[in-house]
Formats: sequence, structure tokens, C-alpha cells
Amino acid sequence: MAAPAARPGRVRVAAPATSANLGPGFDAAGLALDWWDTLEVTVRPGPPSFRATGPHAERLTDQLAAGPDNLVLASMRALADEAGADLPGVRLDLVKGFPLGRGFGSSAAAIALGVLAARALVAPGLPDRAVVDLAARIEGHPDNVAPCLLGGATIALAAGGRLTVHRLRPAAGLAAVALVAAAPLSTAAARRALPAEVPFAVAARTAGRAALLAPALTGAFELLLEATEDVLHQPVRLALDQVAARAVAGLRAGGHAAVLSGAGPSVLVLTPAAAQAEALAAAEAVLGGAAGWVVRPVGLSAMGAIDSVEVTP
Repeated sequence: MAAPAARPGRVRVAAPATSANLGPGFDAAGLALDWWDTLEVTVRPGPPSFRATGPHAERLTDQLAAGPDNLVLASMRALADEAGADLPGVRLDLVKGFPLGRGFGSSAAAIALGVLAARALVAPGLPDRAVVDLAARIEGHPDNVAPCLLGGATIALAAGGRLTVHRLRPAAGLAAVALVAAAPLSTAAARRALPAEVPFAVAARTAGRAALLAPALTGAFELLLEATEDVLHQPVRLALDQVAARAVAGLRAGGHAAVLSGAGPSVLVLTPAAAQAEALAAAEAVLGGAAGWVVRPVGLSAMGAIDSVEVTP
């Protein structure tokens, strides 16, 4: 009988930021951004330890080491349980490259990092699809975890216990501008603001705009403004942050395809790369020096976390 394969001594995984909804694609559409968190997992005896560094590590502390709030470690344990395997002792070193709680999929990235690191350690034969399914179950919705794991743009739907994911490759000439909010907003708080019911006309208008998202993302840039119009969830969420509301209204009035990024309060502008500088200047102008807000150009990522795993003995 062949000897079991040696367990890796170190795993490195990177996960991109994501922007979900993209206006009318509520809980379904998502886009991977070229903005990354990185996790290095070192196998060693003893209880798990955790360290967070990087430009956006201010809300993460060593106290998360083995607690239930450490989403990376919880996701590693969930993958090990799914595979019927024991997770070894580990040291987790996270470099937080994009902000937490601002609408760029930090929780999805943490889940992706955890499940992929654990797969490399204890279940390397587990199919990619099983990883995506598990990540979506942990997150509770697939709109961020699907593009985070797979890269590009995704349309994902979880219904009746079944997950459907379709990946799109955004056009090479598509770029973005991020207006990063000064303060975080919990997704739970943003979801509580949503109405229990919406008028039929709102649903119909949303369906029409959402149907335009795929062609707009894949090259029909003339559709970007119309494809990202939303009357379903953004109006009530924008009421939670006056700066975001002013930014979205002002940018869209100027012809820029601005949306809340995820649940907000940050804003994302989708733009042809040739017009990215113009969108950047427009974003600075509409913010008018709002305290703590940061504007930055962002590329899109065709690569997802699944493509980033590096294993060493």
C-alpha cells in the first residue's frame, strides 16, 4: 500500500476584493477586483495563532486567534469537517490589503482564504465546485464568494438547496474607481433597512436593468449606465449615508455608472479604462473633500483565489 502523501508545511493563498450587486443584480451579481488579502498558513504543533498586518488590519487583533469570530479559522475547520479530516495546528499570518466593513467583500475573502488553505492541507482532491458550494453556505449568499473564488464576474443564485454559478469574463477595456467610505457599515444593518415587499413596477424595472448587466460587463460599455440603475435596494441603503447618496447621485447625473459596492457604504464606478481618469476626477469632485473618504482607481481581476494557492513542504 502506498504511503499517504506528506502534508504541506506552508500554504499561501490570496483572495481578491469583490463588489456585489452592481446595482440591480441584488444578491446575484459580483465582480472580482485587483485588490488583495493574503494569508500564509504554517503548520506547527499546538493551538492555532493569528496575526494580522497590512494597511487595513486596524480592526483585526491577535485576540481572534482561536475564537468563533475568526472567520478564516472557522472556514478552515468547516472545510476539514466537510472532508472528514483533522485540521493540524497552524499559525495564520494575514496581510489585510483592502478595507474591512466597507462593501468590498472582506468576509467572502476570509472564507475563501480559509477553505482553500484547509483544502490544500487536508483535502487536496476536493473539487473546486465543492469548495464554492461550501463557501456560499458559510457566507449565506454567493454573490461575493463566487467572484472571489473564481475571478472575473459571476452571476450566482442559491435556491432550493442548489447553487447555480455562471462566470463571465469582463471586457479587457473595463476598469473601476472605488470611493472608499470613511467608516464601516455592517451588512446586517444594511439588510435590516430593506423592505419586506416591493411594488411590481420596481421588480419589473429591476429585472430589465439586471438583464443588461452581462452585455455591459463584457463589452457593450454604452449600456453601463442603464445596466447599473437600481430602484430595488439602493434607495433605502443610500439613505443610511448622505455622502454615499450624494456621490452616487452626482456621478450618475454626470453619466458615470456609479453603484453602492455591496451593501455599502462605499461606492464603485464602472468605467471604460480609457475614461478611468475622468471618472476618478468626477469622484473626487462629488465627494468634495468628505472627511475620511478615499478615492482610488481599481483594476478588475480575471484571477480568483482558487488560482492563487501556493503550497510548499
